[in-house]
Amino acid sequence: MRLRVVSLGQKMPAWMHTGWQDYARRMPAGLTLSLHELPVSGKQAGCAAQTAALLKHSEQQHRVALDLRGQTWSTEQLASQLQGWQRLGRDVALLVGAADGLQPQVLQAADQCWSLGPLTFPHMLVRVLLAEQLYRAAMIVQGHPYHRSGHPQ
Repeated sequence: MRLRVVSLGQKMPAWMHTGWQDYARRMPAGLTLSLHELPVSGKQAGCAAQTAALLKHSEQQHRVALDLRGQTWSTEQLASQLQGWQRLGRDVALLVGAADGLQPQVLQAADQCWSLGPLTFPHMLVRVLLAEQLYRAAMIVQGHPYHRSGHPQ
């Protein structure tokens, strides 16, 4: 299965690419993590184009929109989500907006809405957080000791 992060914004700092690539290359066999960056425009016409681009680049995929109003998942719950996504038999597109978030049309087209919590993160950092958490969830699914929640089992 492919996990594809479709994110608004380009020209990210080198540290973001380094962090992203580190986790993407560590994903287990059968689980590919990729990043597709789309340009951002502040104009009204640009918002419509961005919406169309996000929807186009996530066609035929299970869409998961990242939004403050979405469901929050613990790392263990994300691992369960990952298993559920694998059972769907489709690739997954995780949609990340720019500074103003995702347009309502993107949220309506999403199959799921996920919130990383009430904190506000820069969208470039969200990419690295997503990569790390998806890697961690994959390790939990595989029974790897990478995950140490600190909670008694």
